[in-house]
Amino acid sequence: MRLRVEFTTEPFDLDEAPAHALVAREVIETAELDAVDVGPFGNTAEGGADRVLTAVDALLRKSLAAGATRVSLQVNVIGDGTGEGDR
Repeated sequence: MRLRVEFTTEPFDLDEAPAHALVAREVIETAELDAVDVGPFGNTAEGGADRVLTAVDALLRKSLAAGATRVSLQVNVIGDGTGEGDR
């Protein structure tokens, strides 16, 4: 199964990316996911279910430890998992 995760971390800081946002970005960018799009107000990534769920676990743990007071996320099923990248 393939999943898409969309997430934001708070509190926001329009002048400079807070530590929790930088940590979240690093987790997603190093998780070997597909179609990663990181932006100032929202982030998305796609990949196999195991990789996405592992990344979400790390994202929550690390961004909260780095000072996030809220993490909003949505996970959607986008494929049936017949591709090789679905680990």
